Formats: sequence, C-alpha cells, structure tokens
Amino acid sequence: MNKVETRRLFMSWIKQFNREKRLEFEALGNGGYYYTEQQKELALSEARQNGIRATARLLKIPRRTLQRWTIKHGVFIKRCPAWVYEWARHREKRRDFWRRRGYC
Repeated sequence: MNKVETRRLFMSWIKQFNREKRLEFEALGNGGYYYTEQQKELALSEARQNGIRATARLLKIPRRTLQRWTIKHGVFIKRCPAWVYEWARHREKRRDFWRRRGYC
C-alpha cells in the first residue's frame, strides 16, 4: 500500500467516525426543532475533548449555540485542544533549527 492509498484509508476511517458521532447525536434527539438535554450533554463532552469549533463542525451545529451552552452550564473550554500547543512548540523548534542554518 503506497502513501496515497494509506492516506485515503485514514481519511475514510475519520469520515466514518465523524459520521457515526453525528448519527449518535441526531439519534438522541426527538426530531423536533429544539435540542434535547442528552444532545447538549454529548455536545459538551465532545467540546471538552476536541474544542468548540471542531465539535461544531463534527455535529453540524452552530458554533454560537455551543458557546451559549457552555456559558449556561458554566463549562470552561480552552480555545484549542492540548495537542495543538505541543504541535506549535514542536513546529517552532523546527523553524529555529532551519533558521540557524540560514534557510529562513
């Protein structure tokens, strides 16, 4: 399996996982106009793990709605997941490495 095929396989797994999460979220609803408490709890637990923007994209609900729920329930969620800060620190180290060698 080459690199392109591997990437496609991973992307299909991610899409399938996201689809299952969205279906789980929709299954908790009653098909009405309003979100149920179970849907809100699931969305808030996902937002704690992944962040508000990612959860809004994952569940296809407005970001502002998620933000209102977090304020109402007194839940503090960081702007980005924890791994983003580690990734940025690692990226900065790589840039410094190449900057010292005169490439940037």
